[in-house]
Amino acid sequence: MTTTNRGTSAAVQIAETGGPEVMQLVQRPDPAPGDGQITVAVAAAGVNFIDTYHRSGLYDMPLPLVLGQEGSGTVLEVGDGVDSFAVGDRVAWAGSTGSYAERAAVNAAVAYKVPDGVDLDVAAAIGVQGLTAHYLISDCPRIGPGDRCLVHAGAGGTGRLIVQMAKLRGAEVVATVGSDAKAELARAAGADHVVNYTTTDLVAGVEAAVGPEAIDVVYDGVGAAVYDASLELLRTRGAMVTFGNASGAVEPKAPLHLMGKSLWLTRPKLWDFIATREALDARTAEVFGWIAAGQLDVRIAARLPLAEAAEAHRLLQSRGLAGKILLIP
Repeated sequence: MTTTNRGTSAAVQIAETGGPEVMQLVQRPDPAPGDGQITVAVAAAGVNFIDTYHRSGLYDMPLPLVLGQEGSGTVLEVGDGVDSFAVGDRVAWAGSTGSYAERAAVNAAVAYKVPDGVDLDVAAAIGVQGLTAHYLISDCPRIGPGDRCLVHAGAGGTGRLIVQMAKLRGAEVVATVGSDAKAELARAAGADHVVNYTTTDLVAGVEAAVGPEAIDVVYDGVGAAVYDASLELLRTRGAMVTFGNASGAVEPKAPLHLMGKSLWLTRPKLWDFIATREALDARTAEVFGWIAAGQLDVRIAARLPLAEAAEAHRLLQSRGLAGKILLIP
């Protein structure tokens, strides 16, 4: 294992679950890499809804906890059993807890090298959201020419990436948004049809664009507020892909509610789709390839210091920003 001088550094930690106010900026000993880990000087940490679920207690995590599932930076140390990274490598990761920090011990299994020419801020911005968008359009199910999908929050961090990737696959895309400004962002991302649900009834707006029961796949990171309407818009044997709870978790329902149109329902999570090095490398290669080719635009909406992590969560949950929020140590 390579070693470096360790001191203390800042991190955003929670000792109890609750609102944004439970996040505290603390000084802690610099982490050392365990077996299978690398220690990274963090350049940027991505802010995601899963972080708010960990903070609130919706998803149970051991406490105290340094928040954050994704980030980017430069390798400082390499732990035992790691042979794919070296000190000085530019890396990013998705799925290693503790990224809201100046220094982080990252599981090497979920880290990947950042190609030359890709900014570390951009690399941090596509970790969770970019890989989530990729597995959704590739495997839940894979979509292509002739398919029509509905993307909720189509101007948001994940939604805007889904819109772009679905278009790269050749699908027809309907996006829902919450303002006229966001409607323009969704159209700029390539959405064929955009419905502003604050001025138009969701079902009526989608049906006016593509007809009744005309959607093959719904990609829903919003949750409770749009679930029933989404099922109504699906065609017979359509697929409902629910992957987030921005408006709250969907209430429990008996499987019989799917029987009317023989619908498919899945509630996947990213980690099961990047569980092997081969899967992670294949996904990151395609996403970075799209970025390098100018085919995928990664929008960073805000960069805030670690000390303003609570404000970052408030901005995220208000859904007032369109694009990625980063914390910069």
